[in-house]
Amino acid sequence: MSREKMNLFQLLIFWGVLVWSGIKPYDTFTWMLEVAPAVIGAIIIVATYKKFPLTPLSYWLVLIHAVILIIGGHYTYARVPFFNWLKDVFELERNNYDKLGHFVQGLTPAMIAREILLRKSVVLKGKWLFFIVISICMAISAFYELLEWWVALATGTGSNEFLGTQGYIWDTQSDMFYCLIGAFLSLIFFRKLHDRELEIINNESKRG
Repeated sequence: MSREKMNLFQLLIFWGVLVWSGIKPYDTFTWMLEVAPAVIGAIIIVATYKKFPLTPLSYWLVLIHAVILIIGGHYTYARVPFFNWLKDVFELERNNYDKLGHFVQGLTPAMIAREILLRKSVVLKGKWLFFIVISICMAISAFYELLEWWVALATGTGSNEFLGTQGYIWDTQSDMFYCLIGAFLSLIFFRKLHDRELEIINNESKRG
């Protein structure tokens, strides 16, 4: 399958899941809040597709991240059925679907940040690249936590489903910790594949 057909296939998956999630979501206001980042991200990717196409790895990670956000928007993060089942089976205190979301919040931006920094020659490969990418991911995570706080202040009780703390007092800190783990693992396990794909893109740009 060509890259263009693969990207079209990914876009169809995105819109299919988005349409499904918008059909009778648990809470419409929460749905709009949760899917907004995914929709904004999709618009940015489509708008920059010709000028700055990403690697296949980055596109797949973005799609996975978007689907996780959209599913969470449909059910609310505290009510995703499979994670409710895990909660019952393992006798957990809460539905931990939100932790998956924050894990991917580190996993995906790590590759996007790495790709932009390398392709724009902002920094060379090495320890500084690792440090800067991790810092960017943590900054994104911190900003999202601030965003949740601002939404809570602006909407009052209407934000409870969006916050999804489920009574856990360390929810904000653990969210950022899961983001850190996701970013770290992304750089460790995807680095070599990412480098190969970056080399292909660089070679194509030279020929073009």
